[in-house]
Amino acid sequence: MTLVGAHVPSLDPLQEAVERKADLVQIFLSNPQSWKKPPQRPDAEALRNSPIPVYVHSPYLINVCADNNRVRVPSRRILQETCDAAADVGAEAVIVHGGHVTGDGPQEDGIERWRKALDPLDTQVPVFIENTAGGDKATARRVEWIAKLFDEIGEYGVGFVLDTCHIWAGGEPLDEVVPRIMKATGRIDLVHANDSKDPFDSRRDRHENLGNGRIPSDQLARMIVDAGAPVVVETPGGAAEQGADIEWVRAIL
Repeated sequence: MTLVGAHVPSLDPLQEAVERKADLVQIFLSNPQSWKKPPQRPDAEALRNSPIPVYVHSPYLINVCADNNRVRVPSRRILQETCDAAADVGAEAVIVHGGHVTGDGPQEDGIERWRKALDPLDTQVPVFIENTAGGDKATARRVEWIAKLFDEIGEYGVGFVLDTCHIWAGGEPLDEVVPRIMKATGRIDLVHANDSKDPFDSRRDRHENLGNGRIPSDQLARMIVDAGAPVVVETPGGAAEQGADIEWVRAIL
């Protein structure tokens, strides 16, 4: 049975799972717009011992591909700190956006910088790289570049997260997209199931509730089904809205 859950507020994620009838949860362990180290959680033992799998999304600020070392170096540091905090709560994985080259250098620089970020990383928690919606020199927006990235860093055992909104907004054709990603990476470890408020190739990362956005519902369903991985909805609203999206996914599965 495919597990289906949601990205939930981090204060009491286990209760949030109950309210959504979720099989799993995804949370932030720190402010997603801050470089501050994740604080120790008083419920760490409860999360470790819960039958509800917990996934951790790293801060949005992380860009290990940036030219500016004032971004690149803190990105490596907080990725390590997030992995440490994720281990404390028994997380299944840490999800991090693929990032993009920010200066005049070639796109290939981002792939080499990913190797340099992963080489010193000391963690038993798997790192999953998520495809992104924008960035002209993004390492994980188009499937051809995802393939180059995983050719370079696959030896580190990194996983892959398919975000359905990002793949649509990033301009990647949806025809056979899951088989093409599987050929590029050898794996899809998690699906972020999101509809999109914006048209194809908009480069805009704005999620919509499933079936209410611009992605054709049959193509959205096909991506989720073909991926065959646990599913996290990162859709707008609270328990009621996300609970309905969880049921949408269960119905198409």
